[in-house]
Amino acid sequence: MREGPVLVEQIELQNGKIIRLVKGDITTRAVDAVVNASNSNLKHGGGVAAAIVRKGGHIIQEESNKIGFVPVGSAAITTCGKLPCKAVIHAVGPRMGEGNEDIKLRSAIRASLLLASERKFRDIAIPAISSGIFGFPKDKCAAILMRESLNFLLHSDNKLGSTVEIVEFCIIDGDTLKEFRSEFRVLKNELKDNDRN
Repeated sequence: MREGPVLVEQIELQNGKIIRLVKGDITTRAVDAVVNASNSNLKHGGGVAAAIVRKGGHIIQEESNKIGFVPVGSAAITTCGKLPCKAVIHAVGPRMGEGNEDIKLRSAIRASLLLASERKFRDIAIPAISSGIFGFPKDKCAAILMRESLNFLLHSDNKLGSTVEIVEFCIIDGDTLKEFRSEFRVLKNELKDNDRN
């Protein structure tokens, strides 16, 4: 029997919003939105994308086909099919070697959070976008995704009146989890230092 998701780390920010790290299968997360690491054509054939369609049903691929092309660094939203969330946000991250990868990954995570906010979602589960078959370095992926999310949670209220309160990174792979855990510690220490100053 497979074990359920395990909370690994959590940071509660001063504004009450939460950023957390969970070890587990993203297709089992009962959150408002689950993020899928997609390609520009929204063809969900491998990795997280394939698992999401397998568990959620072909309706996710059908809706993706209707949307068609999504540029790298952008995101689109579809139904969730049989998944326990409300929607799937398809974030198109960069492939390593295509150029400007850091900027594109930052843009993809931000586009996902903005979509969640527009839909008035409260919580969102995110995988390690681009770090699988797209070859983006796992440590850098963790740093970019977490910092961009932290920035969004800290500052989106002022500009957007964002409803997003919880950003969760849901990671199943041990090596990737290790990188996210180590970035979490760095972030925790930085936030502690900021509180002191």
